[in-house]
Amino acid sequence: MTGMSLSRRKVPDSHAARWLWLLPRLSFVLFIAAVAALLWLSDRADNEEQRATLISDMLWLEQNLRFVLGHNAELLGQIGPRQARDPAAFESHARTLTSNQTGLTRVVWLDPAGAILSGSSGGAVPEPDREAARLALTIGKPVYGSPYDAGREHWQFDVHVPVFSGGQAAGVVVGSYSLTRVLDESVPWWLAERYRIVVVDAGGKVFAARSKVEAPAGDGSYQLAFDPPGRGLALEAFPYRSPPPLAGRLLSAALVVLAVAVLWSMWALRRHTQRRLAAEQALRDEHAFRKAMEDSVQTGLRARDLEGRITYVNPAFCAMVGWTAEELIGRKPPMPYWVEEQIEATQALHDRILAGEGPERGFEVSFKRSNGEVFPVLIHEAPLIDASGRQTGWMSSVIDISDQRRAAELARQQAERLQATQRLIAMGEMASSLAHELNQPLAAIAGYNAGCLNMLNSGKANLADVEAALAKSTEQAQRAGRIIRRIYEFVRRAEPKSEPCDLAGLIDEVIGLVEPDARRQGMRIQLELGAALPPVQGDRILLGQVVLNLIRNGIDAMRDVAPERRSLTVAAEHDADQVHLRIADRGHGIPADVAERLFEPFFTTKAEGMGMGLNICRSVVEGHKGRLWIDPNPEGGSIVHVLLPTRRR
Repeated sequence: MTGMSLSRRKVPDSHAARWLWLLPRLSFVLFIAAVAALLWLSDRADNEEQRATLISDMLWLEQNLRFVLGHNAELLGQIGPRQARDPAAFESHARTLTSNQTGLTRVVWLDPAGAILSGSSGGAVPEPDREAARLALTIGKPVYGSPYDAGREHWQFDVHVPVFSGGQAAGVVVGSYSLTRVLDESVPWWLAERYRIVVVDAGGKVFAARSKVEAPAGDGSYQLAFDPPGRGLALEAFPYRSPPPLAGRLLSAALVVLAVAVLWSMWALRRHTQRRLAAEQALRDEHAFRKAMEDSVQTGLRARDLEGRITYVNPAFCAMVGWTAEELIGRKPPMPYWVEEQIEATQALHDRILAGEGPERGFEVSFKRSNGEVFPVLIHEAPLIDASGRQTGWMSSVIDISDQRRAAELARQQAERLQATQRLIAMGEMASSLAHELNQPLAAIAGYNAGCLNMLNSGKANLADVEAALAKSTEQAQRAGRIIRRIYEFVRRAEPKSEPCDLAGLIDEVIGLVEPDARRQGMRIQLELGAALPPVQGDRILLGQVVLNLIRNGIDAMRDVAPERRSLTVAAEHDADQVHLRIADRGHGIPADVAERLFEPFFTTKAEGMGMGLNICRSVVEGHKGRLWIDPNPEGGSIVHVLLPTRRR
């Protein structure tokens, strides 16, 4: 029984202790609430009255500032071009404006192009806002610029006042205002005794303030737009409050404010910490992503500072040159991957790039691997810009073009072989005609020799007759030699040359090759060459192949037309700085669907053709910086046009 009674008595004691622990907290909360209610009731009437006074005072201050700024804009607009050109007169006028206690610190005159023509003393003249100046000249009214830091958190803004003379824009007068001086000189002392007046932006950043030592109250502020100049600025006034009459009231208010400040600071610190951790994590993720992307590309990346020192290389660049990132980062020219024989030219190009005078497009240089192998690279340079817009160096993308060079050389060799094959095919098709052409001088030689033998065997030989016969035999032998030499020079494969070429003589030689075949088929070749054709610059053999292919194509186009229409016209004339060659046939013409594909490789309308003739012709002509195209012939058939420059472009 005794134990049960003791246990029952402990229960109420435990509840009592709990209440005793909670009572001070509850009392504190109730006390704070009572004090807050009392303060709120007592301050409510004062706040309403102070609020009305605050609004009235701020509206007055706004009108006063607007009048001062507008009056200054009128005075600035009265500065004429004559005063701007006279430094003494301009300085005197500017000193008068800056000494009238309106916040104006400096006056600058800009010409219509935005260049500074005159300026008053008042520190270093910042770079003018040419956009605002152009806007002022455009609308013909003063334009206020955005606030800027003139140094040591001393914020200013500029007014751009256009000046016109004789209806034309004479320039822009720029007046610089100090926000701090505007408040100090435009806000009267009695207003500063009542309020703390600040200039803030939309984010709450304070640009200037006029206040007493005492801190303003946190409530009851009033804000209105600071217009002009505007640009998101606002005037905000915080009314001062006198100390409360009772110490207990002050203590209660202090306790409430302290509790709220502690809670707010803890919440703000927690929020700031969370944001910072999130930003750091995002930065790490972004860095990891960019690092993985840069490491995965096959293009070499190299970053250098403004002194040419390497600050970054990716794995592709290291694999390309054979040196590690640790060996390259921090190195200054000359670099270990530069070719010794070209080091002076590479150094000059490097200096031009650092000076901002490098090639705008990609350029090719030679690099050397760590094993001594030299290889060509294509480099593109781009400036490195930091977050503040300043250039900190140069970023290079480097591509190894060894494979491209080898592929281009192989393609060139294959094109040469194809051109030689095409010439052999052309000469094979003309073999019978050439045999007939050679038979004539050979038969003549045989006849002359037989005549000489007969005269010698008869014993009545006349020395003059024998000499004449041998001379004619020699002439025919030389003729046969010339024919064989032309065929050999045309068929043999050689490196392309660039030399002056007599196009008229070349056309004569080509026509001499094809004329026997043309006569056999009943074709007539009409030659119309202009007087004094200038030489063209190029390879005589390749150009001869073009002329031969085009003439033979014209002859082939007329094989199945009436004999009276089998006429091929070859004309050439001098046109400005080029020679215009025209080869006109009178065949059936080229259908529209065929004309679209004429220059495609392996497309042909001939049963035995390869489809490469016209494609090679156009490649050769374009390689000589010329043009080749085909038009319909008004008389029936087609006209092939070839334009060749008389000098290298």
